[in-house]
Amino acid sequence: MPAEAKPSAKTAQPKTAQPKSAQAAVRTVQPDSPPLTERQEARRRRILHASAQLASRGGFDAVQMREVAESSQVALGTLYRYFPSKIHLLVATMQDQLAHMHGTLRKKPPAGDTAAERVAETLMRAFRALQREPHLADAMVRALTFADRSVSPEVDQVSRQTTVIILDAMGLDDPTPDQLSAVRVIGHTWHSALITWLSGRASIAQVKIDIETVCRLIDLTEPGGKST
Repeated sequence: MPAEAKPSAKTAQPKTAQPKSAQAAVRTVQPDSPPLTERQEARRRRILHASAQLASRGGFDAVQMREVAESSQVALGTLYRYFPSKIHLLVATMQDQLAHMHGTLRKKPPAGDTAAERVAETLMRAFRALQREPHLADAMVRALTFADRSVSPEVDQVSRQTTVIILDAMGLDDPTPDQLSAVRVIGHTWHSALITWLSGRASIAQVKIDIETVCRLIDLTEPGGKST
């Protein structure tokens, strides 16, 4: 079953500055708008949970705003104040699911000897978690694909949450610009691999190969790293 949403503040505009540390990346995942009240947080949590539940049962088409409102016991107008569209809602649902995944992954850290091995293991564990909820994964990825400029804050939070997961697996508190560039490429590859798997164009075995291959970029960014 999809994870119940964690309390969080409403979405803020994305920052232009690139996080300079793992702690900074964590902070930028959290929006800067005024925190919601306890009741508002509970309401938002119910909305995200209802979205995930509906998506897990019937995919993208099953997430209808009126049904989400009914399932979360909020007025339809209230739902639209939190999330202006279904795309906003599903992208926010993906960020929330990744945040829950991150918490689960941290309870059992990857055991690889190198940063590249740890990141590859972490991303494959996250991938398998999404594999267990294919309808939910498809709905969230489709929303990311359909997202336009109006959804940039939510999309930015998904990217930053992915960055936090990767940096945490690397064990870096103060990544260099080169390391952050590698992290971005790894994140893009992970999302692309998820899309190709969902569309039936890649097997799990191929996804694993692609993830392990791109994670080797980490070795090239370490002090003394070589391109051979």
